[in-house]
Amino acid sequence: MLVDRYESDKLFCSIVKLTQEMDPVLAQIDHLLDDESLYQAIRADLAKRYPLTEQTGHPSTPVEVILRMLVVKRLYRLSYEQTEYQVRDSLVLRQFCRLYLQEAPDDTTLIRWARLIQPETLAAFNERIVCLVTQLKLTAGRKLRTDGTVVETNIHPPSDSSLLADGVRVLGRTLGRAQTVLQTASDTTSQILRDTVRQARQLARQIGEAARKHGETAATQLQGLYQQLVDLTQDTLTHSQALLPALQLAGGKTAQRLVRTLTTFGPRVAQVVTQTQRRVLQGEAVPADEKLVSLFEAHTDILRRNKAGHPTEYGHKVWLDQVDGGWVTRWAILEGNAPDTDQWQPSLEHHQQVFGHPPEQASADRGVYSQANDAFAQQSGVKKIILPKPGYCSADRRAWEEQDWFQEGHAWHAGIEGCISGLKRGQELTRCRDHGHPGFEKWVGWGVIAANLKRMGRSVAVEA
Repeated sequence: MLVDRYESDKLFCSIVKLTQEMDPVLAQIDHLLDDESLYQAIRADLAKRYPLTEQTGHPSTPVEVILRMLVVKRLYRLSYEQTEYQVRDSLVLRQFCRLYLQEAPDDTTLIRWARLIQPETLAAFNERIVCLVTQLKLTAGRKLRTDGTVVETNIHPPSDSSLLADGVRVLGRTLGRAQTVLQTASDTTSQILRDTVRQARQLARQIGEAARKHGETAATQLQGLYQQLVDLTQDTLTHSQALLPALQLAGGKTAQRLVRTLTTFGPRVAQVVTQTQRRVLQGEAVPADEKLVSLFEAHTDILRRNKAGHPTEYGHKVWLDQVDGGWVTRWAILEGNAPDTDQWQPSLEHHQQVFGHPPEQASADRGVYSQANDAFAQQSGVKKIILPKPGYCSADRRAWEEQDWFQEGHAWHAGIEGCISGLKRGQELTRCRDHGHPGFEKWVGWGVIAANLKRMGRSVAVEA
């Protein structure tokens, strides 16, 4: 049964007051999270865990405790296990999380509840924070700046050989478990599977060594090694598909879990085999949108941005909107290497929706400029449009961009790079540690929310 909150413990609060004082910034965040709209947004998702979660079953960890512990996790850049330990060990964090003298939920419990919170809920959560910020007159939404960055997924640098070896490892491990479930396992078959995985690992290592050599002999050797690894992977894939019907007919949760594993990873391994044959054995240039760079994070995009020292990134392009005061009002996870010009209109429309009026000044980088975007901003009522034109500019255009208000706006826009850097360093948006595309969206969302909460706590604490 879903529990809303623990009853306040006056004795515990008295003890905390006598021993430790809550940090002023954390105290302001504590007050902000008392907002009922923020609480209800999270509660609505947690109530969907089971059909009768709100009515039957053992009392759950209170919603208020879950919400506040998840906030603590991202505020202090902790793992779930570290969050459990820190909250259990600290009187101040116990008070902040409204845990009092109750037992702290363990990390696995927190993970299960966190998975229920949807990306759309976090977007609504952040919009409510922006609304509260506006009510406190910390921003009026007069200025808007927008830019994109890349958040990487948690994968190793991809290569065809490592992907094939990963495929053999995952399918081989699943086959061994499937044979145990179907009671067809034997010492011989288990040894064969171990030998297959070991052989795939050795071939991948030999490919890495051969790839560092030059010359026609090395190229021929590389082709031969790749062909062996592709054949080995194809044999393992065929064997796994042959066992799939029997597993589907078998009862039990273990069998169904193995079916899900094979139906998930089977097509991915087949795609890796195909792309390796095309790219390595046939010498075909495979487009980026047809490549798979991770079996486990299959949603990962290949992003060529030609940045010094980091020309290719693996993850997703994230678009951010920031208003005066430093508040991030919106984030968007883009599909593939989407053009920057397509992000201008959604940014202005969202600003109008949140604040009820267009920004007086809106700015973006040169990559966003287009005549259509410039015209859309004018039609939307933006007075100062800071969109530098790339490439050749006429004398009139140069004179336009050299005006004082344009130069001042362009200088203000550069501040969004500091915002992005702060999110990457302070809220771990360099690399996503969560799994799957929904996990990626939630990782970015919690990072932005934590940054806004910190900024709000500092701003209100200074004024107080």
